Amino acid sequence: MTIELSMLVPHVPSICHEDQVPEFQQEMVDGLKEVSKEIAQIKPDVIVLVSCHWPSTFAHYVDCYPVHKGLLTATEAPDLIKDVPYHYPGDEELANQLVQAGKDASLAVEGVYDEFFVWDYGTVVPLRYLVPNEDIPVVNLSVTLAANLQETYEWGQAIAKVLQETDKKVIFVSSGALAHNLVRGRHHMPTVSEHAMDKQFVDLVMNKQYREAYNMLPQFSSFAKVESGGRHLAMLLGIIDENWTPVYYAAGQSSGSWNPLITFTKTKVFQD
Repeated sequence: MTIELSMLVPHVPSICHEDQVPEFQQEMVDGLKEVSKEIAQIKPDVIVLVSCHWPSTFAHYVDCYPVHKGLLTATEAPDLIKDVPYHYPGDEELANQLVQAGKDASLAVEGVYDEFFVWDYGTVVPLRYLVPNEDIPVVNLSVTLAANLQETYEWGQAIAKVLQETDKKVIFVSSGALAHNLVRGRHHMPTVSEHAMDKQFVDLVMNKQYREAYNMLPQFSSFAKVESGGRHLAMLLGIIDENWTPVYYAAGQSSGSWNPLITFTKTKVFQD
């Protein structure tokens, strides 16, 4: 098998509970629900997800525990996300393969084996829509602050190699925003200048100019304060190549950030 689908997804905290979603963010929820239908058709064996809200300092972490169960209260927004239950299976075998691949590539990658490790809302929020039945195993990854974009891109390439060679059907999820220079007020858009860079980055991606999108990341991340310094995007761009076709589902603002939902499907090669 291989990677069946990759995606960039929003995780804004105010969409955690569907009955509380503001109207200007409803498009993101509708898009996530549409993507969940595609996931259900694929019937993946595992989802590998990197979250901007699991920031690690020095090592790239892989959650290797065989089950993920807990109650999430988001430390950044406990008024919006409080005592939210989650219970997903893990994939210890694949997670350990990812750890070993990282080490083989001379990257600082470590496994996490802790039943009390609590997921972050960048993981829980999109999965509530993408896998509402909590029936698909998940392997969670951190973004690493000591790693620059190039190292993170190389980690994405190492991940891709493992996922392409596994006998499982895999979906890769990058959970995070583009412009992320936050202000109070969820209704606020990024500034005109920041959003111009959002649009340019999305245009490059939608035209499959993935290398150009990667080359744009350093300045884009610096100027528009891209979430996690653009590391989740670098990892995603290490997963996909020119054979992946993007589909734009939705986007929306949240406190000055911009949050697109884009999927990537690999072009099928048919033989006579």
